[in-house]
Amino acid sequence: MINYLKIKSHAKINLALNVVGKNSSLHKIESIISFLDLHDEILIKRIKNKKHKIKFTGKFSNNIRPNNTISKLLKIIDKKKLLKDIKFEIIIKKNIPSEAGLGGGSMNAADILKFFIKKKLVIIPQKKICAITRLIGSDVILGMHSKSLVLKSNNSITDFFVKKHIYTLVVKPSFGCSTKNIYSKVENFRKAKLNRPTKRMFSLEFLKKMNNDLELIALNKYPKLNILKKFLEKLSKVEFVRMTGSGSAIIAYFKSDKMCKEAEKKVKKQFKNYWCKTAKTI
Repeated sequence: MINYLKIKSHAKINLALNVVGKNSSLHKIESIISFLDLHDEILIKRIKNKKHKIKFTGKFSNNIRPNNTISKLLKIIDKKKLLKDIKFEIIIKKNIPSEAGLGGGSMNAADILKFFIKKKLVIIPQKKICAITRLIGSDVILGMHSKSLVLKSNNSITDFFVKKHIYTLVVKPSFGCSTKNIYSKVENFRKAKLNRPTKRMFSLEFLKKMNNDLELIALNKYPKLNILKKFLEKLSKVEFVRMTGSGSAIIAYFKSDKMCKEAEKKVKKQFKNYWCKTAKTI
């Protein structure tokens, strides 16, 4: 497409997630997070128009509301006059399913904001970046990093350069999970474990011992998720199986691409109506 600039907006996965408390409105979590080579494709260009234009295409473009993460971002930065009345046309090809725990919409907003900052179209200090992302959604700040990271219980983030890839088989059932609904069922909190982040936390040995505190809630609410998880756990050479975020996607982790692709065939044969994709951490 002529004059458009391309942005890759990568899926986020929670390798582990602990719910450690709650303040007046939000739950406090800590999490080990990576990004996948699975990504949405964003095309963006300046236009001479009074308003921004946003268009969603692709397999998962249906049912995206007019008030979405990108429209929220543009509304906020226009209100603050950070773009100096420059307008954009933005086309997002959705390859990442929504209500899956993969942070697709949040990462889209983060990657567009990063684009504006990189091109010096928006010039703001770090504190204001954090404030803007919070107004859009709690996950958006994670996308401002787009690498392996640990989110600590005090909301601070530590980045890591992790060279070794983990191969993943991401399976999303034909239904999604509401983040708000899943979190509303949290009754117990655990003691924070990740306040001294190290690169070792991204090893399969460490991750196998971790959990996702939201998983049991989702499995109890949706018996089909339980069936899926048990099937994935029986796959040959699987290291561990865990839901990402508040679901509904469940991920099987492997040491090699070959093992992952062999598992994909079995899952597609058994769960014909489920979305299934191999990917690796970046």
